[in-house]
Amino acid sequence: MTDITSLPYRPCAGVMLINRDGQVFVGQRLDSTLEAWQMPQGGIDPGEDPLDAAYRELWEETGVSREHVELVAAAPEELSYDLPDDLIGKVWKGKWRGQRQRWFLFRFLGDDTHINIATAEPEFRAWRWAEPAELPDVIVPFKRDLYRQILDAFAAELGSVRRA
Repeated sequence: MTDITSLPYRPCAGVMLINRDGQVFVGQRLDSTLEAWQMPQGGIDPGEDPLDAAYRELWEETGVSREHVELVAAAPEELSYDLPDDLIGKVWKGKWRGQRQRWFLFRFLGDDTHINIATAEPEFRAWRWAEPAELPDVIVPFKRDLYRQILDAFAAELGSVRRA
């Protein structure tokens, strides 16, 4: 059996995409039967800038192009999570113990017609807008603490969106 503590964290970029009403884009993963929703996120390629990875992942997962978003904020530090024991060795070919993530808050400047989850390599089977406070309740349980940390990291910006 692999010693979990010897495994590294997968470098990753995540996107909190907010619409004009301050709601957050969430998608239901194709590879999961759980009734769980998540924000767009994915691996950072070797040598890739985390912000560039965030724009790329957003495009790959939602069809939303860079011209339809505006960078509002970047989380001040990397956030991480560990996979539950039953998933270690089953996802990412067993190479990682979890993810360390750089999160970015983007304002969505387009409209819902600019979202297309039927991308070249689809990751979501459905999508919707959610209230930020809902996020920890709709994500898989092992990412709840991570989503609370993301909400904390962007609390000031999310509050100002609500007042705008």
